[in-house]
Amino acid sequence: MNGPLSFDDATAAAGPAGAPAGYLDAASGEPLHPAARRALLEALEAGWADPARLYGAARNARLLLERARARVAAVLGVLPDEVFFTSSGTQAVHLAVLGALRARRRVGRHLVVGAVEHSSVLHAAELHEREGGEVTRVGVDRHGRVDPEAFAAALRPDTALACLQTANHEVGTLQPVQEVAQACRAVRVPLFTDAAQSVGRTDLPEGWSLLAASAHKWGGPAGVGLLVIRKNTRWRSPLPADERERRHVPGFENVPAAVAAAAALEAFRAEMADEGPRLSALVDRIREQVPRLVPDVEVVGDPVRRLPHIVTFSCLYVEGEALLTELDRFGFAVSSGSSCTADTLRPSHVLEAMGVITHGNVRVSLPRGTKSPDVDRFLTVLADVVSRLRRDAGMVTG
Repeated sequence: MNGPLSFDDATAAAGPAGAPAGYLDAASGEPLHPAARRALLEALEAGWADPARLYGAARNARLLLERARARVAAVLGVLPDEVFFTSSGTQAVHLAVLGALRARRRVGRHLVVGAVEHSSVLHAAELHEREGGEVTRVGVDRHGRVDPEAFAAALRPDTALACLQTANHEVGTLQPVQEVAQACRAVRVPLFTDAAQSVGRTDLPEGWSLLAASAHKWGGPAGVGLLVIRKNTRWRSPLPADERERRHVPGFENVPAAVAAAAALEAFRAEMADEGPRLSALVDRIREQVPRLVPDVEVVGDPVRRLPHIVTFSCLYVEGEALLTELDRFGFAVSSGSSCTADTLRPSHVLEAMGVITHGNVRVSLPRGTKSPDVDRFLTVLADVVSRLRRDAGMVTG
């Protein structure tokens, strides 16, 4: 095997869909899919007009928007009029959570969330608390999974909404959404699921009432989110009245971006039938090899019931930010949920809730097209970087 990849070599090489070689942060954003690029360029020419107007160019833009909605709905297995385009996954989460809570205030003001939900869900829960609501946070095991029975036990007669992600965004663990959905349905509580990491990669679980997702996670353009509200789910916008997206999402529709998002989702989902198992095998290799190559490391997340592209591990005696910076120097882009910043000085709430090591944390998430040699180079560089950082810090490990 050759030596570590230099920064210049890494950035000059072309990876999947134009991403630089060594880009291993698909959970933050998948490189733009070629299908999205083609659709975006075409839609910029044909879908620029205001889809709410009545003249020809506007009607054409409206047709493009509705076709994109139908294509997304077909992939998700829902009805087109249950799908709404938002400006981001975060906006979709906030609209889903706060809108459902507002619509069900007569039922009560109790909200149930998993302890390892994305920050957008937890921030909405915090706002709900500040405004007089009550929140129950259900803990997780060391794999990052909630216990369905514990979640069901948290539901009360005054519970207005429950939230459980389809899979964890930091460690990849799949959540028991269907089991929790059954418990929610039994007591007539709607379930919101954040599916940002799983849409396009895995089949969606059944039984949820509201869903949010983000197009740049499957190779669509940034700035496009999905809000899905199933039929017979009570929801009322928490924002001022607006005519757009059938009074669900305010602001001018970005028709070209919606078209590109739909094209990317179709193509990405079709590819995952073969690509998903291949990436999963590469993740298995990382899970197996990292503990062999790097002493004092803990690989976290469920090894089996997980997303196909995410693997996370924590290295003792190494600061997360230093590790990420050094890997970046060698052309590898990864992320860390445990990097303490001057703003927060707090490690990852996900890792804390799991009760695992929070320092020296690395999340590797493989984009489509990642090759076996990419993983081999990463493993070699990782072992060298961790060893050097520990040596520089005066830490000698066995």
